[in-house]
Amino acid sequence: MAITNSEALRDVKALTFDVFGTVVDWRSTVQEELIKQAREKKASPTLASLPESSRQRLEAMTDDDWAAFAGEWRNSYYEFTRGFVPGESKWKDIDMHHYDALHQLLRKWGLPDIFTDDEVRSLSLIWHHLKPWDDSAAGIRRLGTRLVTSTLSNGNQSLLRDLDAHGGLGFRRIISTADFGAYKPHPSTYLGAAGALGYRPEEVAMVAAHLGDLAAARSNGLRTIYVERPQEEAWGREEDRYKEAREWVDLWVTEGEEGFLEVAKRLGVPE
Repeated sequence: MAITNSEALRDVKALTFDVFGTVVDWRSTVQEELIKQAREKKASPTLASLPESSRQRLEAMTDDDWAAFAGEWRNSYYEFTRGFVPGESKWKDIDMHHYDALHQLLRKWGLPDIFTDDEVRSLSLIWHHLKPWDDSAAGIRRLGTRLVTSTLSNGNQSLLRDLDAHGGLGFRRIISTADFGAYKPHPSTYLGAAGALGYRPEEVAMVAAHLGDLAAARSNGLRTIYVERPQEEAWGREEDRYKEAREWVDLWVTEGEEGFLEVAKRLGVPE
């Protein structure tokens, strides 16, 4: 059943979008790039110069292994951002995290020396070139004809600007949580974004494919729009918190609908 709380969304003037998983399909892009780079390395003349243990491990890696590797890389991002304490933790942006985490994972998987440092750095920047979901660009541009559309992502500014350009997303504003020296779900990120846009929290709706993100936004006064995406939700459908979310989410778009285009339709934004 479609959920749309029109009254709650009546005064909304701006939409802030989570990006990884909500706007872009990180999973397919990262998996495909890892597999591609591994195949190129196996066909490279430099393969023979690697230690035998590394060559054997690389040869043994399957596409499913690289998919699992990509998942661990993504999970490291969650652990990093949630463990960051503003004012206490030393600042590190997401680009640097992706680079450091990639080195760590290569060591963990027994592949510490298959890529040079320059190759690791280049590979870590795949997160700047993630493929958008099919409805993302058209939906964001359509919503932007009536509402201010902005990112609100833990990605750093250069990463978000590259994703916006790469996907032709057409965001009217680019806001990173790094602008506030914090990472979601810290309250300063949601309140900071509303302030940067010049609106009260209740005039801004957070758009995300993760109910945890929306719960944090809601606790800081923002309205909530949930757009289901494949394999993105961490909360189980049988969990009480998931069932309770169906009572407080202001607009809920299921995976079988057209994502942001459905959001535009329900908000009455014409084509």
